[in-house]
Amino acid sequence: MIYLKVFLVGGLLCLLAQILIDKTNWTPARIVVLYVVGGVVLTALGIYDKIVDFGAAGATIPLTGFGYSLAKGVEQAVDHYGLLGAFLGGLRATAGGIAAAIGFGILFACFVKPRDK
Repeated sequence: MIYLKVFLVGGLLCLLAQILIDKTNWTPARIVVLYVVGGVVLTALGIYDKIVDFGAAGATIPLTGFGYSLAKGVEQAVDHYGLLGAFLGGLRATAGGIAAAIGFGILFACFVKPRDK
């Protein structure tokens, strides 16, 4: 049953992104920012926790999950370090994902020749 829940939540997030791509003139960069900020806002409102409890990896792996991780990291760091945690928490909580994105970007840049469409 958990696989179905993961598929439904992740699929709905992807469906929403596809609708935004098809029906608006928004660039992919705007949609990425919308998803990350949406994850932060929904976490701050306490809504995304319920989505994560229901959909597990279907909610934490897409870009909204990155926003969720940022918000949770800031929340925990502020509780521990005070105001300084607002600056450190998000980076500390998402450092692994950021490092992986940079590392894979460098790796693929070494093996793939970019070209214009």
